[in-house]
Amino acid sequence: MTEALPSFSPQDALVALMIATSASDEEMRTAELVTIEDLIDHLPVFADYDSDRIRRVSQTVLDLFEEEDGLDALFGLVRSALPERLRETGYALACDVAAADGRLGETELRMLAEIRHELNIDRLHCAAIEWGARVRHMRG
Repeated sequence: MTEALPSFSPQDALVALMIATSASDEEMRTAELVTIEDLIDHLPVFADYDSDRIRRVSQTVLDLFEEEDGLDALFGLVRSALPERLRETGYALACDVAAADGRLGETELRMLAEIRHELNIDRLHCAAIEWGARVRHMRG
């Protein structure tokens, strides 16, 4: 990527985590994209978010996935934009996206592990967040 990386707002960083989770298995499923849209449309953290930015953030994530050290660059952008108080929110949103289609493959699980590590989320908090995502997306 020859151009400079954009700076992210905290909401951009949350969107980037969701997109990265969805794209991690190289197949962005409809259920995952609908979940991302619903979360952005309904959660208070996105109340003042300009949804026109979603396309640019998504393209940045996808472009970085093509780069050799792109994941490191992505996490650098996310960490610099995301305040400590929203890091668990970011992990929770990523878990919701991963659980949305009822399938958790190895690549999604690795992405969630990477997010946990990069955002320094407490293990017990992770377990609670993961449990919440699992029960919210349980099929009948």
